Amino acid sequence: MLPIKRVLRPLAALLLAAAVATVPAATATASDAPTSGWNDYSCKPSAAHPRPVVLVHGTLGNSVDNWLSLAPYLEHRGYCVFSLDYGQLQGVPLFHGLGPIDKSAAQLSDFVDKVLAATGAGKADLVGHSQGGMMPRYYLKFLGGDAKVNSLVGIAPDNHGATLSGLTNLLPYFPGAGDLISAATPGLADQIPGSAFLTKLNDGGDTVPGVHYTVIATKYDEVATPWRSQYLSGSDVHNVLLQDLCPLDLSEHVAIALLDRIAFHEVANALDPAHATATTCASVFS
Repeated sequence: MLPIKRVLRPLAALLLAAAVATVPAATATASDAPTSGWNDYSCKPSAAHPRPVVLVHGTLGNSVDNWLSLAPYLEHRGYCVFSLDYGQLQGVPLFHGLGPIDKSAAQLSDFVDKVLAATGAGKADLVGHSQGGMMPRYYLKFLGGDAKVNSLVGIAPDNHGATLSGLTNLLPYFPGAGDLISAATPGLADQIPGSAFLTKLNDGGDTVPGVHYTVIATKYDEVATPWRSQYLSGSDVHNVLLQDLCPLDLSEHVAIALLDRIAFHEVANALDPAHATATTCASVFS
C-alpha cells in the first residue's frame, strides 16, 4: 500500500494545477494564445535575449495549457516565446503528445524553422516538460537540430523512460497490453523503458556536441521515475534536483512545469547563464 503522503502529494498538485488552468483553458486555443511575445511572430529577439524560446509541452499537454505560467514568466523577462502542438491523434482534441515520437520530433523541426525564419535568429533555445524535454533530443541527434539549437532545458524529462512509479513494470503480466498501447497511443509506448525508440535515442551517448543541456528534476516525481533516470550524461550537462535548491519545494511531475517559480527561475538561469543568480526558496517571489 502506498504511503498516504505519496498519494496525496501528486493529487494536491494536480488539483492546484487544475484550479489555475481551468478558466483560461476553457476558452484558450493554440491559435489565440497571448500575442505579446508568446506566439507573436512579429516579436524580434533583443540584444539581451537574442534567441527565441520554444516551449515543448508534455504527454497529454498542449501548446497553451502547459505554459500558462512559464510563457508569461519568460515573456515578461524580455524573451520572444513560442509554443507548438505536436503528436496529435485523429479525433483526440487538446490532449497531444500521443503520436510516434520520431514524427513529433519532425513536427518540432518544422516549427523551429518557422520560428527562426520569423524572428531572424540563427538559433533557438528549447524548454520542454516531460516528453517535451526528451523528444527534442531526437531532433538534435537525428534531424539536424544541433545546428539550430543553442540549449535544451528539460523540466522533469523522461530521458530514459517513464515507469509511472513502477506501473510499466507490470505490463509483462498482462498479455497484449503492450501491443494495445503501441497501437492506440504509440507516443506512450515509445516512453516505456527499453522501447526501441529510447534504445535508439540513447545509443552512443545522451548528448550531441554544441548544445547546452539542463535537466531540472524533482524527487517527488511520480511519472518519470526513478527521478535520477531523468539526468543526462555528457560534457555540457547541468543536472539539478529542485530540492537541492529549495528543500521545501514539494512539486511533483505536473506542478514543476505548471506552477513552480523556483523551477522557472532555474530555467531563466539556464537560458541566460551569464546573468544567472542563485535559485533558492525565495525565488518564488522573483
